[in-house]
Amino acid sequence: MALPEGIEEALCRCGGIAGLMERLPGDEALERESALFRALADPLRLKILAMLAVQPLCVCVIKAVLGIADSKLSYHLSVLKKAGLITGEAQGNWIIYSLTDLGDTLWVRRIRAAKDREKE
Repeated sequence: MALPEGIEEALCRCGGIAGLMERLPGDEALERESALFRALADPLRLKILAMLAVQPLCVCVIKAVLGIADSKLSYHLSVLKKAGLITGEAQGNWIIYSLTDLGDTLWVRRIRAAKDREKE
């Protein structure tokens, strides 16, 4: 197959098609990343993350800010939990939600990126 100039040479340096394929993440890792991006792709979920970046919160506070039905909030919290971005800890009759280390790290990166874009 004919390749553009420079691509063939670079491809040979990494071991050809086989070498390229060996460097790709596994399907399981790609599925985890895909789930993470899907979780981050909704404005309501981003708003939940923003609130939890300020402080841990109970469902009633999150619901009051978002103004959405319990079932819809439950769904969004579930998506964020499955992606490993938030955790819920029972405190008596309450569940207090907070960012996980992953959620906190991603949020800090997002804020830094937004600040960098503002400087441009």
